[in-house]
Amino acid sequence: MADTKLYDALGVSRSATDLEIKKAYRKLAKEFHPDKNPEAGDKFKEISFAYEVLSDPKKRSTYDKYGLKGMQEGAHDGPSFGHEDLFSHLFGGGLFGMGMRSRRPTRGEDTIHPLKVSLEDLYNGKTAKLQLSKNVICRMCSGKGGRGDAHQCATCGGCGYKMTYRQLGPGMSQRLHSQCTDCMGEGMVISEKDKCTTCRGRKVVNETKILEVHVDKGMHENQKIYFRGEGDQQPDVEPGDVIIVLQQKAHERFQRSGDDLIMTHTISLTEALCGFTMTVRHLDGRDLLVKHPMGQIVKPADIKGIKGEGMPHHRNPFERGNLYIKFDVTFPENHFANEISLKQLENLLPPRPSFEMPSGEHVEEVDLHEYDASEGHGAGAGGRQEAYASDEDDHPGPGVQCAHQ
Repeated sequence: MADTKLYDALGVSRSATDLEIKKAYRKLAKEFHPDKNPEAGDKFKEISFAYEVLSDPKKRSTYDKYGLKGMQEGAHDGPSFGHEDLFSHLFGGGLFGMGMRSRRPTRGEDTIHPLKVSLEDLYNGKTAKLQLSKNVICRMCSGKGGRGDAHQCATCGGCGYKMTYRQLGPGMSQRLHSQCTDCMGEGMVISEKDKCTTCRGRKVVNETKILEVHVDKGMHENQKIYFRGEGDQQPDVEPGDVIIVLQQKAHERFQRSGDDLIMTHTISLTEALCGFTMTVRHLDGRDLLVKHPMGQIVKPADIKGIKGEGMPHHRNPFERGNLYIKFDVTFPENHFANEISLKQLENLLPPRPSFEMPSGEHVEEVDLHEYDASEGHGAGAGGRQEAYASDEDDHPGPGVQCAHQ
């Protein structure tokens, strides 16, 4: 037996024309609209749903063939109108007295704020104040938006968005939906005269709040600090969190590696050979006195460590990593002393390694010069290419034939 529920809802026959269906819907919509008849909300949803299907030739054809059940199960050729696809998305899940509900999130989105901190802040800890602007439930109307009850949006039928179809080709169409501009996706609207004078029907107002962000000793780059439930508020929605993400600024002296600190220090050749004393201004303002004894030579790129002077461990600040110092050694300029001084210095230094002078015709003495990047392989290669190019100009290239008389 043919399904006629949608036709019965509009009071027309299965053979009704498009014009008859449109006239019947307009007449019933005026009679059962929630503005005029607040008790007939379900009836209005019913006739709106019926008109939505019967006014579309493809949907009406599918309904005439398979009925509501067949449409829900998608048991037909062509574009599918499954239950989740058609009824839930187009009409908010409502179907003849079940009510149409706009899908609302149960929890709001989190708000993420970056906070730039110095390495000193992460070493010593600090408290920063962050000014946060967010939406809160309007206290004047308690989040209702105004006086009295809201009524269903006539533009979208209570689903919160509008649906349109774009024809892609024969038997193919694309469904497009956008948020309803009249109810802003709520599905319900409040009369202008009943809107709250504070929030103007938005149900929320903007508020500025100061958050105290406690940066603990030993925290790391990109570590997150959570403020639970401090996100934007909406009626009937659990607010999200405010998440502070730490971003460490570059430091002029130290680099961090886990809980260790690394720095570079330059010493002279004399200090490298004969020992030295230096001070390191630490992140908490202390001056660390570092002594390196004579007789222990420091070579270029050597790394020495100081235990327990690195970053404090997070949640256990009495334990610290290590401080590592990488040494660069500067050598004196050429001709820094006369020949007699150099001879005296050579007598103090370890002897030269033994060397045996080679002999024969294959031995050629050359000079050693300072490296110059402009005189590298590129210049030589260019010169050779020019030579080859000149040779090619003098001789015919491959494939060139002499003309015969």
